[in-house]
Amino acid sequence: MQDSAAQSGSIEALDIAQIMRAIPHRYPFLLIDRVVDLQHNHTATGIKNVSINENFFQGHFPQHPVMPGVLIIESMAQTAAVLVVQTLGPDAQGKLVYFMSIDAAKFRKPVVPGDQMRVRVEKQKQRGNIWKFAGEAMVEGKTVAEAVITAMILDK
Repeated sequence: MQDSAAQSGSIEALDIAQIMRAIPHRYPFLLIDRVVDLQHNHTATGIKNVSINENFFQGHFPQHPVMPGVLIIESMAQTAAVLVVQTLGPDAQGKLVYFMSIDAAKFRKPVVPGDQMRVRVEKQKQRGNIWKFAGEAMVEGKTVAEAVITAMILDK
């Protein structure tokens, strides 16, 4: 259900159940816990609470756990997918958001257990079913990663 704020183009927050209704990802590959400050057709911020219990820390790296950069980028893609689905509303029914490309990816600082990663995506442009986003991941106000990602919206 959407409230009057959502109808006007913004949503204050989406919880994990709402995220799971929007995108098909599930444990262990659901990499955002909450979405906040979603502005339809513009921006969204995903929140990932990084825990030592994440399965990837068993092998990356056992003596020095670091969240893999590719998973940080995936959290950007998932946040962007939620933004797309929320923007399209009922038009998103029966569609999936497919990750197409990564450009200008940079990793500035490791993400480790105990960090809360805030992933902000901003729509740069849309042409038909192709959407392009600038993404930035931050921990404690400092940029840890950034990238430009492109996605395609297709029927399931």
